[in-house]
Amino acid sequence: MATIYEGKSDAHFHGVSWAAVVAGAFVAAALSLTLLALGAGIGLSAVSPWTNAGASASTIGFGAVVWIILMQLISSSMGGYLAGRLRSRWVSVHNDEVHFRDTAHGFLVWAVGLVVTAAFLTSAAASMLGGSAHTGAAASEPSQSGARFNSNGYFVDELLRSNSSNSGQNDGPVRVEVGLIFANALRQGALPPADRTYLAQVVSAKTGMSQPDAEKRVDDIFSQDRQAADDARKAAAHLMYWTFLALLVGAFSASVAAVIGGKQRDRVVVI
Repeated sequence: MATIYEGKSDAHFHGVSWAAVVAGAFVAAALSLTLLALGAGIGLSAVSPWTNAGASASTIGFGAVVWIILMQLISSSMGGYLAGRLRSRWVSVHNDEVHFRDTAHGFLVWAVGLVVTAAFLTSAAASMLGGSAHTGAAASEPSQSGARFNSNGYFVDELLRSNSSNSGQNDGPVRVEVGLIFANALRQGALPPADRTYLAQVVSAKTGMSQPDAEKRVDDIFSQDRQAADDARKAAAHLMYWTFLALLVGAFSASVAAVIGGKQRDRVVVI
C-alpha cells in the first residue's frame, strides 16, 4: 500500500528543514546540560569522604555510565521528536523518501546538539582551568607550583621521604627534576639505568639510605607510579567505550524519534 502526505507547503524543494534541526539541537543540548548537572549532584550526594561511608567507587562508576546513556537517550529523543514535528511538510514525496529524510533530520539534530554541548563544556572547562592556574601561580613560586601540579607529585614525595625534620628545605628543584624523570620513564615504559642510578644517589643523599636500599626504593616507587598510570589509562579507555555506546544510543534515539514526530506531523493517510 502506498502512502501519500496530503497538504500544501511552500517548502516543496527543501530536503532539510534547518530551522527544525537547529531548534531540536538546542533543546537536546539544553536537556543534556540539565541532566548532566542533575547527575553530578546525585553523584556528589552519594560520595562520602569517610571510609566505609557512602556509595563505593564501583557503584558510582556504574551509576555514571547508566546516567550517561539515559542522558543521551532522553535528550536526543526529545530533540529528534521536536525536529520531526516542527519540520515543513513535504508534498509529492514518496513515503520511503520521507522516512529517510525524517531519519536524517533526527541524526542532524543529534550531531548539531553534540557539537553545541561539547563546545560549551570545552569552553567552561578551559575557563575553570585557566582561573585555577592563575590562582596557583599567584599563590606560590614557579618551582613550587610545578611540583604541586605534577601528576607524579605523590610518588616523588614518597620517594624522597625522610625522617629528618630538615629534609624538606630547598628541595623544590629536586622534586621537579625527579618528577620529570618519572614522566619520561612512564612515557618510555621503563626507567633507564642511568636515571635509576641518579635517582638512587639523590634518595641516598637526602635520606641517608645506603645505595642498594635507595635503588630498591626507586624500583618500588616507580612500579607503583607505573601501576597507577596504567590503571588510569584503563579507566579512561573504559570511559571512552561507554561514552561511544551512549553516543550511538543518542544518534539512534534521535533518528527514531524524528520519524515518529514526522509521522504525527504529516498525519499519514493510507490509500
